[in-house]
Amino acid sequence: MPQQAAGPSQPPSLRELLRSPGYGRLLLVSALVGVPVSLAAFGFVSLEHELQHWVWGSLPHHLGHDRAPWWWPLPALLLAGLLLAPIVTRMPGRGGHTPVLGLGGPPTLPVEVPSVVLAALASLPLGAVLGPEAPLMAVGSGLALLTVRASKRAAGPMLGPMLGAAGSTAAIATIFGSPLVAAVMMIEAAGLGGAQLTLLLLPCLLSSGVGALVFTGFGHWTGLSIGALNLPSVPKAALPDAGDFLWGVPLAVAVALVVVAGQTLGHRFAAFTARRTASRTVLSAVLVGVCLAGYALVTGRTPEEAALSGQATLGHLAADPHAWSVGALLALVLFKGLGWGVALGSMRGGPIFPAVLLGAALGVAAGGLPGLGTAAGLAAGLAASGAAVTKLPVTSTVLAAMLLGDQAADSMPLLIVASVTAFLTATFVHRVAPAAPEGHASASPTADRSAG
Repeated sequence: MPQQAAGPSQPPSLRELLRSPGYGRLLLVSALVGVPVSLAAFGFVSLEHELQHWVWGSLPHHLGHDRAPWWWPLPALLLAGLLLAPIVTRMPGRGGHTPVLGLGGPPTLPVEVPSVVLAALASLPLGAVLGPEAPLMAVGSGLALLTVRASKRAAGPMLGPMLGAAGSTAAIATIFGSPLVAAVMMIEAAGLGGAQLTLLLLPCLLSSGVGALVFTGFGHWTGLSIGALNLPSVPKAALPDAGDFLWGVPLAVAVALVVVAGQTLGHRFAAFTARRTASRTVLSAVLVGVCLAGYALVTGRTPEEAALSGQATLGHLAADPHAWSVGALLALVLFKGLGWGVALGSMRGGPIFPAVLLGAALGVAAGGLPGLGTAAGLAAGLAASGAAVTKLPVTSTVLAAMLLGDQAADSMPLLIVASVTAFLTATFVHRVAPAAPEGHASASPTADRSAG
């Protein structure tokens, strides 16, 4: 019987790809990369927290104030704008991409890392309403690519993106407090499947696991703050009932609308600062300061609550939600939301942390509604805001569950429903939102994430 002609060549199986010498070397490099990336992340976060404490705590006390006065954000943000303007106009990499474009983009080249670090240190400690996650991912990507020569990256087109993704994941694992959140984010954001997903995920898991171990160990050894997102204390949760879902769904819609409104404002300011960037960057930074001062004037509380990433305020809110009146929480959402929107389009940092605080504040404010409760409102707000800002509902559910700790099991059904509701709302509303300025990427926080 004559032999049949051989068919078209089949792509290599996952087993063959995993056993290839090149992929084995990639896994080894990824594990080793987690060490320097985590040490760099530790140094960056520790320095940023020390500067933040000095600007908003030590310096006001030295000048005779019990806390930062209402006008404190005005000179602080003016200085931030003056420091940031030359970085975003003259340095390679221009301080990283605009935050309203999310966390995505191509891998950060090593030559661009200094501008990313300087831009973040010029913005975040002085009160920019942004988080540290995007600069950390850029630093991780740049350091990972530094381990391999440009000629080798050019010879292997997938090497650069995969190493960049491993470095970014190692860095983001440190600030989210868990390698699991970073791994789930990579799975959901990559948009891959089958063998491709496994090939990308293994270096990311290995790098983030090693990095998180080193990062946490250095935090205990030095006694310095490691800055991981966490809630030391949360309200006790109960099993969700009908009231939680009747209020939780519209609450998730409201949170998503607030987040989309902030992102829309961010796109407006990204277009505004695209021309005459230096002067308009300074003006935008001052506008952020005006928003923070407005919160302090209206509520009589410290402007620090509305400034910065919101990580510290989120911890205080979860630990003692009754310390804020409903009016103060709504003022926080209004003024911090406006400041966040302006900063998204003009300054440098990450978009996620402030959005999570906005969702939590709305959730706690709604907790007094009959049949809802503070714990349920907080849980729904955390999950909804994460899903709305990242467009990653699974990642947002995992992050909210991690933040709630041992209270997450009872809240899980509500977390899932709120996350999916906010994701759908934000997705549909974005269809009619203004387009990003010409030359900018998609508004999605994970645009081109598969590229690194």
